[in-house]
Amino acid sequence: MQKKRVMLDTNTLVSAIACGSKAIMGIIDILKREQSIVLCTYVLDELHGVITRKFPHKSNEVWRFLYELPYELVYTPPNIEEKLFEIRDVKDYPILYTAIKEDVDILITGDKDFADIDIKRPEILTPSEFLEKYQGG
Repeated sequence: MQKKRVMLDTNTLVSAIACGSKAIMGIIDILKREQSIVLCTYVLDELHGVITRKFPHKSNEVWRFLYELPYELVYTPPNIEEKLFEIRDVKDYPILYTAIKEDVDILITGDKDFADIDIKRPEILTPSEFLEKYQGG
């Protein structure tokens, strides 16, 4: 079976790094073993901003976490085509746009703004939906 390329949204990474979420760390363990992790430059920039602003004492952990995490880095284009889909929070548009353009299979996000988006690819899953569907391989 071919590995799926799975992109993580900023909130999933913040949950893992700043909050030590066991569920998110479980997802990351599954991804490391069975799938391919994809991170985009927009998410990494956003992650740095959120951690610096809300959890400054965790900033060193971000770099350690990313250093130890095997992932494919994809670039969010500077010029983004508008109107491919509708999303309430315009700050989330570049994340899904990058996932579509990079042809990832799954986007894992806890952000409710992604819940109502009707697209064929990538499959948008919450962390709990991902665990329900893919835990145990």
